[in-house]
Amino acid sequence: MSDITLTTLNKLKQSGEKFTCLTAYDATFAHLESTAGVEVLLIGDSLGMVLQGHDSTLPVTVEDMAYHTAAVSRGNRGSLIMADLPFMSYATLEQALGNSARLMQAGAHVVKLEGGRWLADIITTLTRNGIPVCAHMGLTPQTVNVLGGYKVQGREEDQARAMLEDARALEAAGAALLLLECVPSELARTITEAVNIPVIGIGAGSGTDGQVLVVHDMLGLSITGRLPRFVKNFMAGQADIPSAIAAYVRAVKAVEFPSAEHEF
Repeated sequence: MSDITLTTLNKLKQSGEKFTCLTAYDATFAHLESTAGVEVLLIGDSLGMVLQGHDSTLPVTVEDMAYHTAAVSRGNRGSLIMADLPFMSYATLEQALGNSARLMQAGAHVVKLEGGRWLADIITTLTRNGIPVCAHMGLTPQTVNVLGGYKVQGREEDQARAMLEDARALEAAGAALLLLECVPSELARTITEAVNIPVIGIGAGSGTDGQVLVVHDMLGLSITGRLPRFVKNFMAGQADIPSAIAAYVRAVKAVEFPSAEHEF
């Protein structure tokens, strides 16, 4: 496929065609996913849990993220590369600029930050300096201790209203993408329709423009033996990993995944 850019994702949103995103942490999986047609490769700070064995994403450093972003960049064959800014790496504008620059220089095309409208100034500054931003809303794993655990966000009317207002504010600030994690499907659809930028969902139903999963989850791999409700094991019934990745792409494009059993 030709190189995927933000322009590509905006055109897909406008045409109503779904797009796919998967985490990738190394050159091999970056190659497999990009050649299978996955539009966006996410170097997630989820690597702290699935690669490093931590019980949260909090111990992940900018050095970790830059290392894995560079590895993914070397294996990529045309996908858009998005990298997480890890915990406490964008607490100030100076930190956000310096650490985003490191990830972009390592090969990222977009950086992802967790938070609501308080990110507006940071997003505006990053965008002004040539760094596209994805704003991650809903369940934000870096604030798990504030949230009191990994819980669905936006169930209450006031929470839902605030999240919609935050989404509009972040788009106005210059966010290029939104990612919604573990929010009710109806709310995710409302936000997706309310903004002009592409919206990626995980545990947010089928109404978003794109879908993302942790690659280990969609291959049925789990240290605990339990997969989140919003995950489907695409390895089941497949002969190999490339076939499982291709099945995921097909299911998202056909709006067969996520189905009602994966939604909140």
